[in-house]
Amino acid sequence: MRRPPRLTALLSGAAVTMASTALAVVGTASGAAAAPVCTVEYSVTNQWTGGFQGAVTVTNNSTALNGWSLGFSFPAGQQVSQGWGGKWTQSGAAVTVVNESWNASLGSGAQVTTGFIASWTGANTAPTAFTLGGVPCNADGPTTPPTGTPPTTPPTTPPTDPPTTPPTTPPTTPPTTPPTSPPPTPVSGAPELTVTGNKFTDQNGAVRRLLGVNRSGGEFMCVQGYGIWDGPVDDASVKAIADWKANTVRIPLNEECWLGLDNIKPEYRGTNYIDAVKDLVTKVLAHGMTPVVELHWTHGQYTGNSSGCADVHASCQKPMPNAQYTPAFWTSVANTFKNDKRVVLDLFNEPYPDRATSTATQAWTCWRDGGTCPGIGYEVAGMQDLVDAVRATGAKNLVLVPGIAYSNDLSQWLTYRPTDPAANLAAAWHVYNFNTCSTETCWNDTLAPVAAQVPLLAGEIGENTCGHAFIDRVMEWFDDRGLSYLGWTWNTWNCNSGPALITSYDGTPTAFGIGLRDHLRALAP
Repeated sequence: MRRPPRLTALLSGAAVTMASTALAVVGTASGAAAAPVCTVEYSVTNQWTGGFQGAVTVTNNSTALNGWSLGFSFPAGQQVSQGWGGKWTQSGAAVTVVNESWNASLGSGAQVTTGFIASWTGANTAPTAFTLGGVPCNADGPTTPPTGTPPTTPPTTPPTDPPTTPPTTPPTTPPTTPPTSPPPTPVSGAPELTVTGNKFTDQNGAVRRLLGVNRSGGEFMCVQGYGIWDGPVDDASVKAIADWKANTVRIPLNEECWLGLDNIKPEYRGTNYIDAVKDLVTKVLAHGMTPVVELHWTHGQYTGNSSGCADVHASCQKPMPNAQYTPAFWTSVANTFKNDKRVVLDLFNEPYPDRATSTATQAWTCWRDGGTCPGIGYEVAGMQDLVDAVRATGAKNLVLVPGIAYSNDLSQWLTYRPTDPAANLAAAWHVYNFNTCSTETCWNDTLAPVAAQVPLLAGEIGENTCGHAFIDRVMEWFDDRGLSYLGWTWNTWNCNSGPALITSYDGTPTAFGIGLRDHLRALAP
């Protein structure tokens, strides 16, 4: 969903923050006097078993440079697999980062931040010596690094509800068919979801539905320089969601803020952003709900048909993910949550390559395979690229893959769906009353065939009427088929333009939100 307009933020710059242990390095660059002319800050922004995300920020304290080269060596066998904000190469332990064309100019007092993902074994010891333009910098020494202890999945609490007591009175007529076993009892709390045929199932094999809300803010606040979340995300506000009898919360994210690109304010990027997301995920889980971590806004300049903005940065919805940063985003996110299968990964909010290409075949091919796509000026990461990035980390979490036309078209989803070696893939779809596919006839024709083969989640449902007549129809159609849906959005916006479910973060509903709230409560056991 394109959120309501806020104050427009003019963003500039385009590098990145990155990874390892925080330290400051001061030294002299080529041709300068003995006074320190460069400062290097190296930090680990995220770490997991066998891997980490890092950032290196270089400050030029001398005369302006037109082109720069940063060098350092890893002391403990770390190997870079992905990098951004510069051209990364590694030979043995030695790492070199050379400027990109767009960040070659490094003025006096200016900073550039680059980021990377690397592997490690044993100890993730920080490098202590750096060079700028081949001239050594003298390290002051690292500060204490993060512990890097991987998260562990808490043991599932056994269900407390006793099994249904069988009748004590035998039937008067012998049954003609053997009695069937009772369905599995759902696990308590948030489940570890697995795709079984066209259903979501938990650890006990019980069929589960994802029913709840979106919690917007993490996709736009950081890039606009206002914060990380729009409104409170404390325990009371999360409990208010659970009080609606929601069992799922979708959390939209921004790839530049997660990766720490240096066009984002330091307080809203990298480690600070990642920690805030992990904290919200923890709160959602603590209230027994499933967190869906979703990539909403991404890098890449697109000025074609239906462009949301002309900005290269992740300040609006782009038609497709980009090959420059999005695979690295999902590598980092998947590594962060791979030890907790209760967390669901939603690959990309609303692809619309169909607005840029000439044919449906071109659009769906771009959607799956990425690369050079007609009408899109940046290299695209396709859905298969993103599935591969997630699974390469060893993550087995449920992955959601949206369709095209702002996720409103699943007509060829089955034909082009990505291959998943973990066989834990489901379809995601969005619908509003102003979308093309907003009638039961369209749902019968295009959604029903998909839902017959794979689980289907309507990740966003809504309307711009400040009423709920349309979503009532959506929920009825999905209820009849045992499918899943999430309302947009748990934010206190104008329900006519948002749409918004609440007027207060204590859970007071809008005239639109009351329809979803009452329906979820009616479905709750």
